[in-house]
Amino acid sequence: MSDWETVTILRKKPQKASALKTEQAVNRARREGVPVETQQKWGGGQNKQHVTTKNTAKLDRETEELKHETVPLSLGKLIQQGRQAKGWSQKEFATRCNEKPQVVNDYEAGRGIPNQAIIGKMERVLGIKLRGKDQGKPLVPPGKK
Repeated sequence: MSDWETVTILRKKPQKASALKTEQAVNRARREGVPVETQQKWGGGQNKQHVTTKNTAKLDRETEELKHETVPLSLGKLIQQGRQAKGWSQKEFATRCNEKPQVVNDYEAGRGIPNQAIIGKMERVLGIKLRGKDQGKPLVPPGKK
């Protein structure tokens, strides 16, 4: 009785982007021969406080021996002497510097990668200069010279 023509469209909903990223979806696409591009973010999902992007770029350009610059042993000795003069353990000193004890251990052993911010904190806490030409001398507060 009616002039209505019924049109039925059967179509699947497009998959969500998150469903396309699952391992099953990637494997299915590989089996079907679809080109699949996968990449993993560097350091993704990690909580890295002290990132050395400058040093990694320098290492990428390096062609010979690939080693990071480390703290000189003389600086490690100065840190250790200053800390022992105050009567602090490495853990107490690290707490006062707001760093991890492992960082203090690495710097004292000459294994740490130099970070001027960390060395500056250590200078202020110990009260001695660790950088420049007057290493080992008492740190003069700013404004008094």
